[in-house]
Amino acid sequence: MKVGIIGSGGREHAICSALKRSKKVDKIYCFPGNAGTKLIAENIDIEIDNFNSLKDFIKLNHIDIVIVGPEKPLVNGVVDYLSAHNINVFGPNRISSQLEGSKIFTKKLCKKYNIPTAGFGIFESEKEAANFMNNCKFPIVVKADVLAAGKGVYICDNKQQSMEAIKEIFSGKFGDTKVVLIEEFLKGEEMSFFIISDGENFKKFGTAQDHKRVFEGDKGKNTGGMGAYSPSRLENNDLDYKILNKIINPTLKGLKELGTDFVGFLYAGLMIVENEPYLIEYNVRMGDPECQTILPKLKTDFIEIIEACLNKNLGSIEIDWYNDKCLCVVLCSKGYPDKFENNVEIRNLNKLDLNTNEFIYHAGTKSINGKVFSNGGRVMNFSVRSKEFKNSRERALELINKVNWENGFFRKDIGYKVID
Repeated sequence: MKVGIIGSGGREHAICSALKRSKKVDKIYCFPGNAGTKLIAENIDIEIDNFNSLKDFIKLNHIDIVIVGPEKPLVNGVVDYLSAHNINVFGPNRISSQLEGSKIFTKKLCKKYNIPTAGFGIFESEKEAANFMNNCKFPIVVKADVLAAGKGVYICDNKQQSMEAIKEIFSGKFGDTKVVLIEEFLKGEEMSFFIISDGENFKKFGTAQDHKRVFEGDKGKNTGGMGAYSPSRLENNDLDYKILNKIINPTLKGLKELGTDFVGFLYAGLMIVENEPYLIEYNVRMGDPECQTILPKLKTDFIEIIEACLNKNLGSIEIDWYNDKCLCVVLCSKGYPDKFENNVEIRNLNKLDLNTNEFIYHAGTKSINGKVFSNGGRVMNFSVRSKEFKNSRERALELINKVNWENGFFRKDIGYKVID
């Protein structure tokens, strides 16, 4: 079987690695991939928003299944486009992808189907938002209604901070937007909850917790994710039942009433307040770097799960997992999430001796003449599966220190809430 993967980050390298373990997969193509995927697949230099070129290559090379990794092509309708050309593609369509593409779409769905979420207001101008904040209790959360790679969210302690956030959003910092979303601040602990769906059936696909803030102790600016661990320490049967029945089921029902089915990964970003779940946001794909902590724990052949989804036969498959902990530390370019230097060589990778349960997933990298160079803010992911989070983190940090990349930095405290 030939499989194509759209995307170039750590999530896509993790997907590629999981597929490589399958005896059913003979050939993998990555569009465009990175220096890590190049070692186990064929990278194809096609832009992920060039749907026509993707379609032509997929058809010409008789690729059996295409998996879409990142959110942008999903929101822009790549699944609809490829499906219209009789290509088997795994991921949600354009309508379903609005769960991530428009925070306001999701908030309205929550309101209609009584899905627990933070109270909110939608505003079309700075003046409207300013008037609303005269009667606000702080802190509040200000969000851009566009894809913002995890960065379009502000937690504001006063009106001045709120107005600065609103000004940045309306000025186009995260892309063109005509509305801003203001939410009440929920005090609790975050949790990432994943399902996989074939449009008729769905199954839980693990839990995780990421660290968005750039500095240790969860301080500083939001990033795309500095590290993650799986499972979440909050996971329990009672909470699972509440999440599935109060949040996931009503969401899928709402999409069906809009005339569409959800096929793919759905990631619920939750706030847990006294063992009660509140929906903060949806992502319509595997999280990054959460994916890099969940897929290393998967026992079942990954491509068999994807095939079952495309055949609307997910209910017939048992998804088995290793009963281990997995933790991922992200190595970033100095200066991220602000200005950083690209094209810096990363040496010493060939000196690393990885054990069976240790994984290095490339993210922002590229290969030139057999050498690896940085090509983004988040550069590499070091994931380790073991019996204890502490052991996983110690080994991940040991591997990063062996690489000793002079242009990199990383958080040493990933998983601090679950490590004594």
